[in-house]
Amino acid sequence: APGHRDFIKNMITGTSQADCAVLIVAAGTGEFEAGISKNGQTREHALLAFTLGVKQLIVGVNKMDSTEPPFSESRFEEIKKEVSSYIKKIGYNPLTVAFVPISGWHGDNMLEPSTKMPWFKGWNVERKEGKADGKCLIEALDAILPPARPTDKALRLPLQDVYKIGGIGTVPV
Repeated sequence: APGHRDFIKNMITGTSQADCAVLIVAAGTGEFEAGISKNGQTREHALLAFTLGVKQLIVGVNKMDSTEPPFSESRFEEIKKEVSSYIKKIGYNPLTVAFVPISGWHGDNMLEPSTKMPWFKGWNVERKEGKADGKCLIEALDAILPPARPTDKALRLPLQDVYKIGGIGTVPV
């Protein structure tokens, strides 16, 4: 979800049906600090995802090209440490979360490993179903495990609203 309060309702609607959350964190100086601050959007989005039952999480540390120096390993590690600490407090196990340094602007570590971050040896996650590892964001997405679905149960559909229309009746949406 874009980091703006106006979009939180949309984020909640989408997240309630998600198998995985991808938390994109800005690595730029000041941007990360604003997002992870007490009332920051990074905290709010991570908490909402967990509260709405999304058990799998990927963290993309974006804008690595705008760190000082560009593509800074120390900045990535600082962000990883702080985000790990926060997500652990809300209920995620950081060992099951892939942290990937990326630059969406340049496409670094999105679909294939970046030559600009030779220090990044890849991400790895440990879970009861087994380990997974990779170097790019797309590999982290591909490693998501689909949750067990109660296919033997009756169909359930989420409703967003209900309208009572005269002459027609009740219309669920």
